Amino acid sequence: MSRVCEYCGKGSQHGNKVSNSYIHTRKVWRPNLVEIKTVEDGTTVTRKICTRCLRTSDALGVPFKKVKVPVQKAETK
Repeated sequence: MSRVCEYCGKGSQHGNKVSNSYIHTRKVWRPNLVEIKTVEDGTTVTRKICTRCLRTSDALGVPFKKVKVPVQKAETK
């Protein structure tokens, strides 16, 4: 399982932690992910999303649901 938000794609970032004596040490900042359960096509699916996406979906008043829209082909006559 990767540490990536399934909605926005936010992932880990790498950089240096700098001490008071200016010693650089490698550090990893990881996103704050939570596992939520949603119902898709009548089945329960567990999704990993960041708390920012969860907060945004709550503010819009829409329960979080990742929906894939199928591509429809044009009909020929």
